[in-house]
Amino acid sequence: MRIGVNTRLLLEGKLEGIGYFEEQLLQRITKEHKDDEFVFFFDRRYSKKFVFSSNVKPVVIALPTRLPILWKIYFDYLLPIYCKIYKIDVFFSPENYIPKIKSIPIISTVHDLNFIHNPNYIGNKSHRKYFVKYFPKFIKRSDEIITVSNFSKNDIISLSKELKVDKEELSNKIDVVYNAANTIYQPQTTETNNQTKQRYSEGKDYFYFVGAIHKRKNLTNLFNAFDVFKDKTQADVKLIIIGNKKWWHGEIEDSYNQMRHKYDVVFTGRLDAKQVCLIASASIGLVFVSLFEGFGIPIVEAFQTKTPVITSNTTSMPEVADKAAIIVDPYDVNQISDAMISLYSNKELRENLINQAIERNKYFSWEKSSNKLWTIINNTAKKKKK
Repeated sequence: MRIGVNTRLLLEGKLEGIGYFEEQLLQRITKEHKDDEFVFFFDRRYSKKFVFSSNVKPVVIALPTRLPILWKIYFDYLLPIYCKIYKIDVFFSPENYIPKIKSIPIISTVHDLNFIHNPNYIGNKSHRKYFVKYFPKFIKRSDEIITVSNFSKNDIISLSKELKVDKEELSNKIDVVYNAANTIYQPQTTETNNQTKQRYSEGKDYFYFVGAIHKRKNLTNLFNAFDVFKDKTQADVKLIIIGNKKWWHGEIEDSYNQMRHKYDVVFTGRLDAKQVCLIASASIGLVFVSLFEGFGIPIVEAFQTKTPVITSNTTSMPEVADKAAIIVDPYDVNQISDAMISLYSNKELRENLINQAIERNKYFSWEKSSNKLWTIINNTAKKKKK
């Protein structure tokens, strides 16, 4: 079998959530199924590190897809031609975008519908317009759809009327393939934790957040909750924010500038997984009170480092965390601050959450997810289109 794969998001040094999801699954599947051939379609020069096995053939379609007009040319015209040239039997895309081709079974991936529920979170109007216009077409064109949580699956199904797709038919072609933590995330020694504190927080205890500095990550309420935490406890504790300030200016920056304890907030910028692991391991806990997630990878990364978690009661986060985290209303600053106080002051609570996190994390693994994806690919390939 020859599997075509959209690998345009495998960018060395720039792997975001979708690229990481793709990397973890493909490196396992390609190595475990040597009798099958994988054709990786890149839109620019690629790193050899992404040619995971000898049965991977990298192909460059030299049209870097940076703009909506280029997306359309690439997926509607160029990629279908290349799929025919390389005689692809089944096509897998780790994102919404898929080739416009009827003769090959197609598997697409929908990570979340944030762009539909909160279109204003997408700053670029042309990108937003493209997502909204073409998403229904991608859904109808897909033979199978992968998503990363039951929340996202139900969210997609709930739009069946708007998408003009039969609800039962849509439900039957959606499968959940969970994310998981990078294996690099592991608890560290006391000595290493102390060194991490010296490096990032002047030796002080701290909470941390990791993710895009974006409105939907709810940093405004996190900043306000940290202020309340500091006022009520008078604790010499810091808050570490890990992530690029790409969407910093405006509401988030204003809320930070108005903080009473802003000098106890540490911004690290974007860090590699090893550094995030070190910060997680040495922390009081992760405060991840996002407004909308399709999954919430920082939660399972914290679980794997045996780090307590505070997270939101919205979208996918309760599903991922289950009973292994403190669940709060992300719109309620007092709930968030009370959870931070409890986590800081109650050692028994922290230990209980860690024990539950260890058990919960067993539910998520890249091995399980790659095996499930391979089953989906095999079954979809049998649906040879006429």
